[in-house]
Amino acid sequence: MKCNQGVKKREVSMILIRRIILKMIKINNQLLFFSSVSLVFLSSLLIRWVEPETFPTLFDGFWWVMTTVTTVGYGDLSPVTVGGRLIAIFLYIVGIGLIGVVIGKVVDGLTIFRKMREDGTIVYKEKGHYIIIGWSQKASFAVKEILATKPDTEVVIIDTMEKAPLLAETIHYVRGNAASPSTLQQANIMEAKAVLVFADDEIHNSQLKDGKTLLISSTIESLNPEVHTVVEVMEEHHIRNFEHVNVNEFIFSHETISSLAVRSAFIKGISGVFSQLLHRTQGDDLFHIPTKSSWKTYRDAFQDLLSYGATLIADRQNLSINRMLDEQIPGDAELYAICDSETYKQILKEVTE
Repeated sequence: MKCNQGVKKREVSMILIRRIILKMIKINNQLLFFSSVSLVFLSSLLIRWVEPETFPTLFDGFWWVMTTVTTVGYGDLSPVTVGGRLIAIFLYIVGIGLIGVVIGKVVDGLTIFRKMREDGTIVYKEKGHYIIIGWSQKASFAVKEILATKPDTEVVIIDTMEKAPLLAETIHYVRGNAASPSTLQQANIMEAKAVLVFADDEIHNSQLKDGKTLLISSTIESLNPEVHTVVEVMEEHHIRNFEHVNVNEFIFSHETISSLAVRSAFIKGISGVFSQLLHRTQGDDLFHIPTKSSWKTYRDAFQDLLSYGATLIADRQNLSINRMLDEQIPGDAELYAICDSETYKQILKEVTE
């Protein structure tokens, strides 16, 4: 009979503990974290006040409370008075459960956050990032090129895939239709530095591909006409349809590949030259060079860069630098030179000092 009563008491105790834990789980997160911090702080003060000899400093009290509520229990410090042990019993009953719930909520929060990142449902709130629309092998190469150029660059990928095609510390994913304003706003288009729009490889008709690209570009223009926009166009004569859209640059996939193939057929090795200019990790590359205040003419810039081992070749899209060396460099000039990455770093160091 007594054995049955003992079993019933244990069952009642377990039910009560389970109910307490369930109630704690339903507590508002802010209240839960505030209660946890208050419990730890007040318990540290109280044990220090009750047993000053065992816990000579507040940090000793804090250390004991933390090892108790996290169930580590080193045993290097422990209360010896009745009051101290009552505090310990209270922490065993309430503190361990409360901290356990907090730790569980933190773990659950991290799990939910990771799932939201994978599902592309998180709203991106940073600024100065690059947005890539349309995931494909070309987009994959673009991400690698961006990170090779500037490793700490934040990149947001927009696509309709169920799961993120690529995730990293600086790579984020937004799932949705890029022609929808809400999707672009989720990727924070208003504070993006540039947008790259790739043609949809799942669409085989060139007109339909460019039509979708035009729709996306129009939506980007309506939300942020100032963002630098680069789009892939399948057919060059479609550009006239983009006249009302503020697209900064166009990339022609078919024309570029065909032109490179023909040039390679006539001039052996020319594809290697283009490859170096298109990939950061292969040989010399094309770099944007900030202008020095001491450069008055293009000749000044040309000769100064030549002393570093770099060759000035263009101002924006103007490639006739060698025929205008004695002309003044305008205030809005954007100079480009060919050199290797180490030379470029040295030039940047000199220009910014």
